[in-house]
Amino acid sequence: MAGTLNEANITEYFKNKSMLITGATGFLGKILVEKILRVQPDVKRIYLLVRAADAAAARQRVETEVVGKELFRVLRQRHGSGFDAFIAEKVVALAGDVRHEGFGVEAETLHELRLTDELNIIINSAATTNFYERYDEALDVNVMGVKHICDFAGRCPNLDVLLHVSTAYVAGEKQGLVSERPLRDGETLRDGTHLEIDAEVRLARDLSNQMEADNDIYMSPKVKRKAMKDLGLTRARHFGWPNTYVFTKSMGEMTLGQMTRGGRVSVLIIRPSMITSVQNDPLPGWIEGARTIDMILIGYAKQSISCFLADLDLTMDVMPGDMVVNAMMVATVAHSYTQSSRSEKRPHQRTQSVLPAVLQVYHVTSSLRHPAPYAVLYRTGIRYFEEHPWVGRDGRTVRTRKMRFLGSIAKFHLFMVLKYRLPLELLRLLSILCFGLFGLAALYQDLARNYRLVMQLVDLYGPFSLFKGCFEDVNLNKLRLAMADHPTTTSPLFNFDPKTVDWDDYFYRVHIPGVMKYVLE
Repeated sequence: MAGTLNEANITEYFKNKSMLITGATGFLGKILVEKILRVQPDVKRIYLLVRAADAAAARQRVETEVVGKELFRVLRQRHGSGFDAFIAEKVVALAGDVRHEGFGVEAETLHELRLTDELNIIINSAATTNFYERYDEALDVNVMGVKHICDFAGRCPNLDVLLHVSTAYVAGEKQGLVSERPLRDGETLRDGTHLEIDAEVRLARDLSNQMEADNDIYMSPKVKRKAMKDLGLTRARHFGWPNTYVFTKSMGEMTLGQMTRGGRVSVLIIRPSMITSVQNDPLPGWIEGARTIDMILIGYAKQSISCFLADLDLTMDVMPGDMVVNAMMVATVAHSYTQSSRSEKRPHQRTQSVLPAVLQVYHVTSSLRHPAPYAVLYRTGIRYFEEHPWVGRDGRTVRTRKMRFLGSIAKFHLFMVLKYRLPLELLRLLSILCFGLFGLAALYQDLARNYRLVMQLVDLYGPFSLFKGCFEDVNLNKLRLAMADHPTTTSPLFNFDPKTVDWDDYFYRVHIPGVMKYVLE
């Protein structure tokens, strides 16, 4: 990466480029698609790979789940009555699935589209993000999906960049400074263990096949699903990762490194921390789905939770979604072979570049450069809901009270035992003595179920709310320094510097209202 990046040459790069984006129906994918179409309407084509039965169903999904969202309001207003025609020309919905070789797309279709010859950029943001996912499903998407994308990329002679979206939390529960480096093959977070990805894939498939072959009438689909989920969690923790999601994303990174080593294409790994609502453009506060910190906000607004596992002095590493997308776009341009500082422009023919591949990792994070403690979230939440209290379905205003935060899992467990578990056991005993009369048995079952759910959530999310690591961002800072002739100048169109964010103002004025509007509607 050499030379200076600025708004003009970043937007110019995407002119007449063809891109394949996976995971476009997800939160980050939508922001990326909208941004490219808005800043560079002369992009040649954006292919969106979506799970669908056929082309018509794929187009329907893109229309309803991507371009039909309020996020595209500015773009829709800009093009007016020509919006649909613009989208039809620039966006191609491709029915397929990263879980299958060739994405499950027929060779005839690929030939018709001339997709492999046309593509300049592949961005993989497809993932299953469930912390407690079926092991086989998580492996299929987060690991085998990466393999299939690399296989496909190898068939694209004019490809400049392959960008893979991972997560900063492949670091697991590491403390201190987390390096901005690729994971090594077989690397684990627990001493004395070695990871073999092929063996993990076989293990998951063998268990799945065994359960299908047994055809046990007592093993319902729900029981089988739980067995596969438990296997993922067990394997993750055996190797030192806290959940199935970050474990399989780590294996996905290793697979990417193995399959692109010595290749001709720049390979980038983007590791965001917790992605929050859009800060600036095109729609401040826009968000889809609730993140860990949003569960605190929602619970506080509704007063449905009275305590939470968190240390208010610890850093919650967050990055607004538009900043993550800006970093992705800038990194793509910085590493493209069409950059004037790289080499002469390649002819559009099947030739191999003499340049080696670049495998670069970028932590798109804030904990080192501009940390925000959990206390920011709490104090802005108190302020916001005092001024804008939640109104329940019955029309009554919910009065907020202070929430208790417990700074260790041991303290949280003790609190839950004394406050909830012991009363639950007394209720169970009373139910037995009363032979289940007065609805006591049903009440006990309901409360016990809620208790187990809370404890499971703490088990899964606890390592993140108590995370004590700090993400190095040396590589990302090099991108910032290359963004202008004067490093102190920030590009408003492609800003990804967390130092420009006033966290109190962002949470109070942008993020919390966004969660209330777009998550709770």
